[in-house]
Amino acid sequence: MKTKRQMVKIDEEKCDGCGNCVTGCHEGALQVIDGKARLISDLLCDGLGACIGECPQGAITIETREAAPYDEVKVMEGMVKHGPNTIKAHLKHLRDHAQKAFLKQAFDYLKKHKIPNPLEEEMAKKKEHEPCGCPGGRTMDFREPCACDDGGDAPAAQSRLRQWPVQLHLASPMAPYFQKADLVVAADCTAFAYGNFHNDFIKGKAIVIACPKLDDGQEIYVEKVQALIEDAKVNTLTVVTMEVPCCNGLLAMVKQAAAAAKRKVPVKHVVVGIQGGIKNEDWV
Repeated sequence: MKTKRQMVKIDEEKCDGCGNCVTGCHEGALQVIDGKARLISDLLCDGLGACIGECPQGAITIETREAAPYDEVKVMEGMVKHGPNTIKAHLKHLRDHAQKAFLKQAFDYLKKHKIPNPLEEEMAKKKEHEPCGCPGGRTMDFREPCACDDGGDAPAAQSRLRQWPVQLHLASPMAPYFQKADLVVAADCTAFAYGNFHNDFIKGKAIVIACPKLDDGQEIYVEKVQALIEDAKVNTLTVVTMEVPCCNGLLAMVKQAAAAAKRKVPVKHVVVGIQGGIKNEDWV
């Protein structure tokens, strides 16, 4: 019986058959067939999107559609054929995405078939209160006593935002504030993780924001960024993403747009850590 759930969607026109997504999919739901990535079974796709960050062409998105329910037993039948390292990678994938029900099914499958559980000893050593979850979605608590937590209000920071709207779907490449501007394309979460985001990234610049994992219509994003390069004639592009894998899709979209544009502009990629701070900064 089919139900509506999240599934990967592959844009065959964008897919170049590189196969990066295949290694990113721990369930074996993707294969390269006839030079294109294909979803070989709805039963094997968990819809969590780990493969998105592996696609350099931005050809993979998440959509909600009718599909057969994900079947962890079917997945495990395929995993065990490839040995303990593959089993361990799959179990970690489930654990890191907080898929407790599927993880229990996987453990039960291994126990039933008397197959050693490569994650059992590792998990037994972890404290129960220790946070788990994928880098993009796991629950983590960063609160620690500090001098700033004295019960008073922090000094008001001045907004450096020079425009509205900022969401990429709503932004018009023909808006006057984009013309010949230095443009920041930021993942939604970055402004919350990086404390001085306004001064370091928005001051004196135009900005658009997007989420490469959750937003629909990402082909429109590529077209808009291309229009910002060609029509608005932006001077530079700075892509600001989080350090989590799914954020790589935003850089892939910008690089795709930049490659397709007739004008060429310098593109910088800045990676923000989940606890703030800059993890990496490079021209790409």
